[in-house]
Amino acid sequence: MSTETLNRYLYDSKLKAYALMRRTTYILTTLAIALLIYAHGVVESPVELRVLYYAIDAILAIFVFIYLLRILYNFERIKFLRRTWFEGLLMAVILVNQVGTYLLHFPVIFIFFDRLGIPLSVELYRIAISLYMLVLLLIELFETRVYHKTLQLQPTITFIMSFLLLIFTGTCLFMLPKMSNAPDGMRLVDAIFMATSASCITGLAVVDPGTYFTFAGQVVLLMLVQLGGLGILTFATFFASLMRQGLGIKQHVAMHKLMEGESLFSTKGLLRKLILLTLTIEAVGAFLIFHTWGPEVEFSNLGTKLFYSVFHAVSAFCNAGFSLYPEGLYTAPIRNAYVLHMMVAILIMFGGIGFPTMLDVLSPQAMRKRMDAPWQNWKLLSRITIYTSAALLLFGTIFFFFLEYFNTLSHLSFVEALITSFFQSVTTRSSGFSTVDISALSGPTLLIFMILMFIGASPGSTGGGIKTTTFLVVLLSVLTTIRGRDNLEVGRRTIPHSVSYKAFSVFTFAVLIDMSFLFLLSITDAQYDILRLAFEQVSAFATTGLSTGITAGLSDPGKMIIAVSMFTGRVGTLTLALALSTRAKSTSYKYPPTHLPVG
Repeated sequence: MSTETLNRYLYDSKLKAYALMRRTTYILTTLAIALLIYAHGVVESPVELRVLYYAIDAILAIFVFIYLLRILYNFERIKFLRRTWFEGLLMAVILVNQVGTYLLHFPVIFIFFDRLGIPLSVELYRIAISLYMLVLLLIELFETRVYHKTLQLQPTITFIMSFLLLIFTGTCLFMLPKMSNAPDGMRLVDAIFMATSASCITGLAVVDPGTYFTFAGQVVLLMLVQLGGLGILTFATFFASLMRQGLGIKQHVAMHKLMEGESLFSTKGLLRKLILLTLTIEAVGAFLIFHTWGPEVEFSNLGTKLFYSVFHAVSAFCNAGFSLYPEGLYTAPIRNAYVLHMMVAILIMFGGIGFPTMLDVLSPQAMRKRMDAPWQNWKLLSRITIYTSAALLLFGTIFFFFLEYFNTLSHLSFVEALITSFFQSVTTRSSGFSTVDISALSGPTLLIFMILMFIGASPGSTGGGIKTTTFLVVLLSVLTTIRGRDNLEVGRRTIPHSVSYKAFSVFTFAVLIDMSFLFLLSITDAQYDILRLAFEQVSAFATTGLSTGITAGLSDPGKMIIAVSMFTGRVGTLTLALALSTRAKSTSYKYPPTHLPVG
C-alpha cells in the first residue's frame, strides 16, 4: 500500500481518532499522576506497590501506542518526527524498557542506573515521563482557543490562581504520610508555609528539608521550586500571549517597554526558549556543582551526590535558597568549599539577571548577530540590568567586607573574606543561600541586607524585590527633580512620566506591604526584636529567604503572615504591574492645574 493510499484511507477517521486519543491521554495522564502520588505518598505494602507500578507501566505503554497512532495519522510523518523528536525519544525509552522488563526479564532502566549507584531510578523515570505528558497536555489545553472562551477569566486572576493551585497541591503532597519523617506527618500550617516558600521561590523554612523530608518529599520540594521559578516567566508568557482580552502587559511588567526591550510576551517560541535556556543552565550548573563538592563532603552513593547537585543547582538558578544541609552552605562540610560557593553564586546571578537580558546577551542567535556586527551594543534593557546589578553587587561586597571584617569574617584570610563578602552580596539579591551565620551579623549589615533584598533582582527573572529597573527609575526621578529638569533621561532615551508613576507605585506598594505586615508580626511575635522581624518580613516579601534564625520559632499566626507576605511579594507586584499596564480610557478634558506644597 502506497503512502497516498494509506493517507486517503485514514483521512475520514482522522478527526475522530485524534479526539479519542486526546481524551484517552487526558484521562490516563491524570490517572498516572494520581497513582504515582498514592504510591509514593501513602502505600506501604510491597504487594500493593507492585500492583500500582504494573498499572503505571501499562499506562506508559498506552502512551507509546498513542504516539505511534499519531505518527500514522499525521500525513507529514517526517516533519512530525522532527517536531516531536524529544517526545519520540521518551517513547522509545519506554518501549525498550517495557519490552526488556516484561518480555525479556531485563529491566533496562533499573539495571543501567543501579550500576551507576543511583537508587529509585525506576520511580524517577515514571515520574519524569508522567510529568512530561502532563506538561504536554497543559500546553495543548491552554492553546485551545475554545478553552479560553469558555473559561473567561481575567489574566490577573489566572496568574494568581496558578500560584494558589501550585501552593494547594504542594500543601496536600507535603501532608502525605510518606513525604516526611515525622511520626504524625506534617502540620497543616507548616505544610502551607513550606509549599508557599517553595512555590514563591523564597527559601524560608520552618523545618530542615534535608532531615525532615523523605526523598519523596525532597523531590516534591524540588518540583515546586522549579515550577515556581518558571511560574511567573512561563505562565505569564503563555497566558499573556494567548489571553488577549484586555491585556496590555508587555514590558510594563518591569519597565520593559521603556527600556527598549522586546515584548516579553510576544516573541515567537519564547516559552520554548525560556524552558530550554533554564534547563541548559541548570544542567551545566548541576554538572559543575557535582565536581566541586570537595573530597571532605561524603555521600552515601552516586545517586545521592547527583540528586544533591541537581537540587542545589535548581535552587540556586531559581533564586530559591533551599538547601539539603541544616545550615545551608554554612554547614561544616561545605563551609569552606569556595569553588562550590562561586558556582552557586554564578547560577544565582544568571537566574536574577532576567531572561530578556540573557536572551539578548547569551542566546546563540544574539551571539552570531553580534559577531557579524560587533559594533552593535546590547539592548538598553540589558545594559541597564547588567550595570545596575554590577553596581549593587559591588556596593554589597564592599559594605559587607568592611562591616563584618572584624566580626563574621575575622577568622578568614583576605581572599576568603572577599569571596564570602561577594557571595553574601549576590545572595541578598533574592537567593537566600548564606555562607555565614546570619544571626551573628551586626545591625548595620542587616540594614544593608534589607536594602539589597528590597531592590531584588532584575525584571523577567526568577528573583523577587521591586526589581533593579524600578529602583533605577525611582532614583533617576529623584535626581531629575532635585536638578530641576523636566525630562527623565537614560541611555540617550527619554523615560515617559507615566513610567515614573508606575515605578513609584510599585515602590510605594512594597513599602506599605512591608510596614503593614511588620506591624502585624510585632503583635503576633513580640518575643523577637523589631530588627529581626523587619529582616524576616523584607526577606519574605522580596522572596529572598535569608533569616536570622527565627522562622521556625514564629507563632502559627506569624508563620501565616510570612506565608501571605511571600505570596504577595511573588504575585502582588506582577498583579500591580498588570493593573498599571491596562490601557486607561482616554479623556478629552483636563481639570485646571493647581500647586500643593511638598516637602
